[in-house]
Amino acid sequence: MRTTASLSWKRGEQAFVDCRYSRAHLARFDGGVSLPMSSSPDVVRVPLSDPHAVDPEEAFVASLSSCHLLWFLDLAAREGLVVDGYDDEAEGTLAAGADGRLRMTVVVLRPRVTFVRVAPSDEVLRRLHAAAHHECFLANSVTAEVRVEPR
Repeated sequence: MRTTASLSWKRGEQAFVDCRYSRAHLARFDGGVSLPMSSSPDVVRVPLSDPHAVDPEEAFVASLSSCHLLWFLDLAAREGLVVDGYDDEAEGTLAAGADGRLRMTVVVLRPRVTFVRVAPSDEVLRRLHAAAHHECFLANSVTAEVRVEPR
């Protein structure tokens, strides 16, 4: 399986070599969705960053959260559990590694799942989340610690 994303950035009238250029750009995905992106205002100050756009760190955390959600839903359905809602307050930590370079060091997923009828036991929920984490392609692809803390 291959996946693609197309990114587009234009300098416009900005001088560029003075480093005072906009970091705003557009990501396009194969399904036709376009997503405004930019550097984080915590990394590059406004107006050179667009605080209303998605930054790469947010996209990274959202991708891990989305992957976990999709696997959880699949596994729950296979067990005959009807999920009514799934909300996650995912959070990533950007910190210096041992080599001093910034990296995403921890991503914490905090899913809250609601079910139709009776919710499964805490043990079943833990097993489903552990299995979803184990199967998630993205969690298997990163070196940052990814924790799942169901709410």
